[in-house]
Amino acid sequence: MSRARMYLIGALTVLLVAASGCSGNARQTPAPSAAPRPGSVWVADEGADSISVIDAATNAVRMTLNGIKAPHNIQVGRDGAVVFAVSSAGVVVAIDPMTYRVTATAPTGAQPAHVIEAPNGKVYVTNSGDGTVSVYQAPGLSPAGRITLNGMPHGLRPAAGGSVIVVANTMDGALDLIDPATDTYVGAVPVGSSPAQVAVSADGKYAYTGISEPPSVVKVDLAQRKVVGSAAVPNPPVQLYLTPDETQVVSADQGKKDDQGHTLSVIDTKDMATRGTVTTGAGPHGVVIDTSGDWAWVTNSYDNTVTAVDLATLTAMTPIPVGTQPSGISYSPQPPAAAPANVGTLDIPTPSASPGQTSQPDEHAGHH
Repeated sequence: MSRARMYLIGALTVLLVAASGCSGNARQTPAPSAAPRPGSVWVADEGADSISVIDAATNAVRMTLNGIKAPHNIQVGRDGAVVFAVSSAGVVVAIDPMTYRVTATAPTGAQPAHVIEAPNGKVYVTNSGDGTVSVYQAPGLSPAGRITLNGMPHGLRPAAGGSVIVVANTMDGALDLIDPATDTYVGAVPVGSSPAQVAVSADGKYAYTGISEPPSVVKVDLAQRKVVGSAAVPNPPVQLYLTPDETQVVSADQGKKDDQGHTLSVIDTKDMATRGTVTTGAGPHGVVIDTSGDWAWVTNSYDNTVTAVDLATLTAMTPIPVGTQPSGISYSPQPPAAAPANVGTLDIPTPSASPGQTSQPDEHAGHH
């Protein structure tokens, strides 16, 4: 994330190092090789103004794309045919993963944080600087509206079944709920201090988020709109991700610059018992799991690496060097496309509209 946003979230975080209730700790053990698995891992190198593309079969960087200012988050589209990224320049970008070329751009609100493509075929971007969510039609990023939530919306994810979009509102200490059928705010669930990202069950019944005081992951019943479980983690977490079978949620326990975390926590979702922790690099921030549920990748924002983790054995592979301050991360089952060189530059044209010039007015007001 941009330094300003990182410090803001850090300032909102109460920095307690809690004794973990973990049932076990897996030491980082460099493995001679990992089982081959097809796919690519896309990493937003926020401090390097670049995107790294990792070959999931070899855990080696195959492409570095320069030319995007401070990308905080990145997301592979639902069909894998496009990759979306947000830039601190106030723009969301669509990239063709086969050619590494920009296919569309659109303006965002102030300080865009995260981007998703929802099952309804729309793209949503949280704007942490003005408390809104920008809405676009995929894949061409035609502006389709704006939703006002207030506070500081940060991470967001949809239920795979399409029933709800859940937004972590860091400043408000709540999860905001959006109805994707109408693109309207429909309520909020208080969860605790400084939630930064969410994981959402496919049926939209449960969400999971991290809070900073005490450092923990909480389970939220979205129908009852209340917290129904929690698990302590070693340091305040940032991103979370559910395994495909939804039996486990993993948490990147970043901490802060002067009290850095070094763990990925693995938690059973049924009873919120911690299965174990894996030692990562410094400041684990983003996390993603492949479609098999066998492997996770974690961005280590304080030492400029990505750690691949075997979830069956809770074993960390040798860290993968990427660009400075890696933040967001996303997985595609498609291997990296071949290219004449392993370094390229994104040509990002200036969007034709200003952030306020959407095709629909800002009519979906949220809470205060």
